[in-house]
Amino acid sequence: MSPQERSMRARVAAYTLHSKVDGREITSQARQAFMDRFERAVDPKGSLPVAERCRRASAARKAYFTSLALKSSKSRKRNRKVSR
Repeated sequence: MSPQERSMRARVAAYTLHSKVDGREITSQARQAFMDRFERAVDPKGSLPVAERCRRASAARKAYFTSLALKSSKSRKRNRKVSR
């Protein structure tokens, strides 16, 4: 099977799955685990009050996503210079 055929077969399977089940249900555990990692990072022992842990985890998430945006911006800028 060619790479294009494998891709199309996978796409058919994904569309079929999403026609039967809400995609958010499928990925809810993965999304929760991803978000929980920020709480573990800021409070590995679980000793902070819940409100403080949530506040710090929120700041850690914002820092993480902002750093991704910065890396993306630098990459796009670098790619623009290369393509000229």
